[in-house]
Amino acid sequence: MSAIVSPSRQGSRSVWFWPVTIAVTLGVSIVVLRQVWNAPATASDGPGKDLGVYRDQLNEIERDLARGTLSSTEAENLRVEISRRILAGHGNVAVAADTSQHSFLAVGLAVVFLFTGLATYLLLGASGLPDQPLQKRLAEESARVADRVGQKEAEAMISQGGPELDPEELALIDRLENLLKDRPDDVRGYRLLAGNLANLRLFSRAARAQAHLVDLLGEMATADDIFALAEYRILAVKGYVSPEAERALRRTLTLAPSDPRARYYSGLLAYQSGRADIAYDLWNRLLAEGPSNAPWIAAIRSQIAEVAIAAGRNVPTGPSGADIAASEAMSDDERAAMIEGMVEGLALRLADEGGTLDEWERLIRAYGVLGRTADASRAWQDARQIFTDDEVALNRLQQAARDAEVAQ
Repeated sequence: MSAIVSPSRQGSRSVWFWPVTIAVTLGVSIVVLRQVWNAPATASDGPGKDLGVYRDQLNEIERDLARGTLSSTEAENLRVEISRRILAGHGNVAVAADTSQHSFLAVGLAVVFLFTGLATYLLLGASGLPDQPLQKRLAEESARVADRVGQKEAEAMISQGGPELDPEELALIDRLENLLKDRPDDVRGYRLLAGNLANLRLFSRAARAQAHLVDLLGEMATADDIFALAEYRILAVKGYVSPEAERALRRTLTLAPSDPRARYYSGLLAYQSGRADIAYDLWNRLLAEGPSNAPWIAAIRSQIAEVAIAAGRNVPTGPSGADIAASEAMSDDERAAMIEGMVEGLALRLADEGGTLDEWERLIRAYGVLGRTADASRAWQDARQIFTDDEVALNRLQQAARDAEVAQ
């Protein structure tokens, strides 16, 4: 039997919710108000009746004194005792009045809290929503992760147009690929092929070549070899972590549990699977570990705010004082390496997820400043394909390419 609540059952719950809520609210209110209204009446009746008795007793003393049945000393002692009781009775009246005032205050606060809670529920609540126990939600998330789209299906769903490439480069790659068909056991050749395909951002083909290489190496495959396979698969589908990529990440972490690159992608997988809390914890630890110029740090910083909000955590405000101090203490070469890392992080994110026109302009100009004209030209070509129907965007990209000295 399905555990999913049908619409009719949800409707039934919604129909019964408000009558039950109103009945309980009225019942509690009546009980509390009865206690309040009864308390003052009891407090006022008791002391008034006692005063009448004391008055009769004083009159009786005066009569006995007049008849001579009481001496003046005895009469005075009795008057003092009755006066003491009268004063004690007045004290009880004051206490009762004070208690009554506190009761009214307590009831007032209770009524305020009651209706404040009701108003809050009307704004934020959902009476028709079925129960969502934690274990059930975790089981549903696990099922979604297990049933998610595989690598081949994901690649088929994504346009594989790819960047514009130099025909000579493509010819060399095709020649190497054809050569290796007759040399299926050539480890060095497949390593070279996979790396060059990745450099040309032909990640789907790079992943196939790397998978063949990992199979050839068997137990000799290193954590770097297996991580490269995972990353090529992820980049081939614009940042989606498929089950095949996940298996490669797990193998990487088995060989190198502290590998920050695999941990970064594991956080990305957690976020895609609805576990922003796990992603936030993983990425926050990586931010704390650094180094600040690592490419995964730039990628995390560009996404951590969104993940923090989804996880219900505090949004990081930016680099820490230690990060700033460390950058100030860097040599020129170290600072250049940090900038390279930030640029690579931006390039990786744009390749994975796409981005805004401003980000593409920034990437093109950054490559120009770094003297990486080939990368600037490739980024310009990729951006033109994305904004092909936007004349204004194309003009801005053209200007960015001129600034990077890759366009006339």
